Amino acid sequence: MEWRLDPEALVPAWQPAEPRTDRVLAFSTRRGGLGQPPFDTLNLGLSSGDDPAIVAANRRRLLELHGLAPSGLVTAGQVHGSDIRTVAAPGHQASCDALVTLTPGLALAVATADCMGLLYSAPGAVAVAHAGWRGAAAGLPAATLRALCAAAGTGPGAVRVALGPCARPCCYQVGPEVAAQFPAAAVVRADGDLRLDLAAAARAQLLDAGLPPGAFEDTGACTICGRDWYFSHRRDGARTGRQWGIAALRP
Repeated sequence: MEWRLDPEALVPAWQPAEPRTDRVLAFSTRRGGLGQPPFDTLNLGLSSGDDPAIVAANRRRLLELHGLAPSGLVTAGQVHGSDIRTVAAPGHQASCDALVTLTPGLALAVATADCMGLLYSAPGAVAVAHAGWRGAAAGLPAATLRALCAAAGTGPGAVRVALGPCARPCCYQVGPEVAAQFPAAAVVRADGDLRLDLAAAARAQLLDAGLPPGAFEDTGACTICGRDWYFSHRRDGARTGRQWGIAALRP
């Protein structure tokens, strides 16, 4: 399934080119919000010093434009780990990096600013995951697939996974100690540097866990070199915003 970004939308976001009527799957950008530099404009994260009232307004704007109620929001207290929570009620889930639900009306969200957001979709279930290199090395992409399948009572063949904007190998330089934790296919050598391909690492894990080769969707977007579209911690430092990956079953 192809994904697209409409640059003329009120709040631009990556979405399936043929959106489903029974669920919402989207990756936000930094455009379409209310924030001022360095958080301009659609910062959705509370961890880097932005005005909480503006962040709350941005969150409402994004969710409501996708037909989701802010009262149904579920967020993850991301720690670059591999813990996963299956949720049936809104709220903040501390110390986890992935969320699974079978409950319609809940909007699952993970925040990113170079780490990779993953959206999982299966009959009657959705999941989101936040995987930087630590989470990917710990096996979070595959673990989230297994958790979703267990919750939904289905197999990997019924699941689709979308990979969101993240640091890509065009820009994502890493040291040998990080590169050594990944298969050779996920490490690119360029100009004497080692560069990590997070998307390739996730795909390899998910294929090994049984996801069919045709079940991937990838925005292909790089947060580091996409300055006009994405927040990037590596490019801009700690005082930068966060975009979201969101997944929900419609009520």
